[in-house]
Amino acid sequence: MTLVTPRPATAAEPRKRRRLRPGRPIRFGFLMGPLLLLAAWAAASATGWLDPRFLSAPWTVVSTAYELIENGRLQTNLLTSVQRVALGLAIGVPLGAALALASGLSRWGEAVIDGPIQIKRAIPSLALMPLLVLWLGIGEVMKVTVIAVGVLVPIYIHTHNGLRSIDSRYVELAETVDLRRGAFIRKVVLPGALPGFLLGMRFAVTTAWLFLVVAELINSTSGIGYMMDLARTYGQTDVILVGIVLYGLLGLFSDAGVRLVERRALSWRRTLAS
Repeated sequence: MTLVTPRPATAAEPRKRRRLRPGRPIRFGFLMGPLLLLAAWAAASATGWLDPRFLSAPWTVVSTAYELIENGRLQTNLLTSVQRVALGLAIGVPLGAALALASGLSRWGEAVIDGPIQIKRAIPSLALMPLLVLWLGIGEVMKVTVIAVGVLVPIYIHTHNGLRSIDSRYVELAETVDLRRGAFIRKVVLPGALPGFLLGMRFAVTTAWLFLVVAELINSTSGIGYMMDLARTYGQTDVILVGIVLYGLLGLFSDAGVRLVERRALSWRRTLAS
């Protein structure tokens, strides 16, 4: 009979690597936090910890939303608000990206453009509202302008940062192969600035809804903000909460949409979350 002796372990044997990454993405994980918050709200309402005069229960908010849908108020005001945000984004996003390109590709452009953008970034938007009302009135032009100006800043900041963060080796390679200016922008600048632009878009879509609230609370006759302000006059807490929840959901799903585009457009990147 042959005896088999176990082979002693040696230091050269590879050790199992410890995983330091966050792990695989959780499907619809962005909904987990809001659902937990909703569960806590429902539990506090059901146990009487929350006074319904202070904060209506979730089921009350749902029934109020259903009544608003039945009489058509919610759809009409929601459509008006979405149109304002869409117009603000359609104006602010291209303008912010164009200013970022002009500032990022030229020292003279940066000298002229970057300072005013940083000044606007430091000025609270509410401080500009009186001037915009005086200049543009209280109509749709003022509301869309407020959103567009608010959207412009994050698009500019992040696109400009992404552009200036492009590896200089790519620029040197473009100079070596004698790329023309248009080809350089198309093949090097735009792909290199894309991560910054998409990050700016995430801030821009949520900022658009924030600025919409400010715009619609000032002498509006339509929109979700108008509906909430009218409810405040009559002490309708449940209607106000419908508006708040709606704003929150619009911001959440807008951000989720941009993140989906970001994952697909930047699938070539190898990052911690990959």
